[in-house]
Amino acid sequence: MNWLNQILEHYPNLRYVFLLVTFAATFIVLIVVYNFISKKLQRRAEKTQSPIDDFIIKLFKLPAIWLIFSLLLNIFSTYLKEDAGFFITLQKISQILLILSIGWFLIQLVRAGFRYFQNKLNLQDPDNLEARKRLTQLNMIEKITLIIIAVIFVAIALMSIESLHSIGVSILTSAGVIGIVVGLAAQRSVGQVLSGVQIAFTQPVRLDDVVIVEGEWGRIEEINITYAVVRIWDERRLVVPID
Repeated sequence: MNWLNQILEHYPNLRYVFLLVTFAATFIVLIVVYNFISKKLQRRAEKTQSPIDDFIIKLFKLPAIWLIFSLLLNIFSTYLKEDAGFFITLQKISQILLILSIGWFLIQLVRAGFRYFQNKLNLQDPDNLEARKRLTQLNMIEKITLIIIAVIFVAIALMSIESLHSIGVSILTSAGVIGIVVGLAAQRSVGQVLSGVQIAFTQPVRLDDVVIVEGEWGRIEEINITYAVVRIWDERRLVVPID
């Protein structure tokens, strides 16, 4: 490898090209290996009766690719320590991507956990009132949990950037929470958020309930934090704000 070092020393700009090509080639190889393993696991999952393992494999595919990319970027950036500015920039980018990838992984893990409990509910039973009640509550808890995780990891990512550190800190403090509430109140959506949570837990309506909205007959398909989706008899979807 002495000849390669001599060439790189003689033509320093080639060092960047060489590292870029090596980085791209390594990333492609790792993705090919990951896809091979993923497809193997997918085939095994398809042979099982439970749909949850298929769901989990699909959930983690994209976060895994971003995690591989961020780790690889972090490793390759160490070969550019001579160029302090470029090295620090790449390290910071890889750090932010790594934080967001871990957050994404955690979000997908939570989604998989909620899907597992949702699949335990017997919605096929003719007397499925209790099951639909639990499903409605689980869906709302899941949405709130995912929002909290997303906000926390975005705040951590912002804290890793020197110029945005104070913004990240404020999001994680009571001042940040109050600011978010004030911002939502200014948009008149706080009442909708509280109404959405209240509907999920007091159960005036549940998922799959039959309702009549604006003269249209349909079933409750989704109950989100600020709106509900009604599947109309002719398969159209009607979005109804919660207030």
